Amino acid sequence: MFKDKTLLITGGTGSFGNAVLRRFLQTDIREIRIFSRDEKKQSDMRLAYRNKKLKFYIGDVRRPESLLDAMVGVDYVFHAAALKQVPSCEFYPMEALMTNAVGAENVMNAAMAAGVKRLVVLSTDKAAYPINAMGMTKAIMEKLAVAKSRVAAERDSTIITITRYGNVMASRGSVIPLFVEQIKAGRPLTVTDPSMTRFMMSIDEAVDLVLYAFEHGEPGDLFVQKAPAATIETLALALKKIFDSDVPIEIIGVRHGEKQYETLLTREEMMRAQDLGGYYRVPADNRDLNYDLYYFQGAPPDIVPEDYNSNNTHRLTLNEMVEMLLKLDYIQRALANGSEEKELI
Repeated sequence: MFKDKTLLITGGTGSFGNAVLRRFLQTDIREIRIFSRDEKKQSDMRLAYRNKKLKFYIGDVRRPESLLDAMVGVDYVFHAAALKQVPSCEFYPMEALMTNAVGAENVMNAAMAAGVKRLVVLSTDKAAYPINAMGMTKAIMEKLAVAKSRVAAERDSTIITITRYGNVMASRGSVIPLFVEQIKAGRPLTVTDPSMTRFMMSIDEAVDLVLYAFEHGEPGDLFVQKAPAATIETLALALKKIFDSDVPIEIIGVRHGEKQYETLLTREEMMRAQDLGGYYRVPADNRDLNYDLYYFQGAPPDIVPEDYNSNNTHRLTLNEMVEMLLKLDYIQRALANGSEEKELI
């Protein structure tokens, strides 16, 4: 599907964009465009990859005008640009809203206007039962994507789908690089709450999820990948074991806006979810605003299952967590070099 096509990645200088480049630059894709506002990271990527298929566009998703040139001739878009740090979004919620929601709508409008064939927007488990500004703004982004997908479908235009995933290990904002840095410096591992659970997936699995949604998605579909979870204590102990470290664990308390556990699909979404093996698909609710059926005719109640969260999925043991971490390129480089290697993120 990508042969001789042009792909645009917003926020493409981040972990996801780099993972897509590693996957796609050696294929027969015609061009990959990186759209972001960080010229230093773009310069680093340009020097690191030195690939003629790679083009760079400086701009901000908050400014619709900056998206116009970047979208010309684009076939597909992966929208990854976002403010992702939960505490930062708590202190600056309007900034989160402008980037995560308004910026996402700007991307969708620009894609539809340019005749983009498919657009996948990247969301987060924090958008399910959101309690923090980051999750709330991503939840609004998801609602915008479903609403826009209806409009686009009526016009036979861009197919817009959504992916939602949990903690991407060793990505920007992940606690893993912090723990590795603390271990190498001989400092205590600062753990917020040892019993807090998080979904665990690799950056390559995040790319797989987006590609699955890209290939199988219908307008407004939401996709999540089934994933294991671990407590923060298990993650910390696994890293200590990998690096043969005896540094202590220091409990510092929950940060602003953090959840005890994360939810990938709400109970309400699970009522409509389709089990596709390694993934769940939640089709868009495309009912219109005529609710006469429910006022006058009634509808049978659905059986309400559990939500799908990091407390009721498979819980990784210490050895399983070690095995998963050792598969990460980041961990292998840190072990090989004896010091943390900076990534282009």
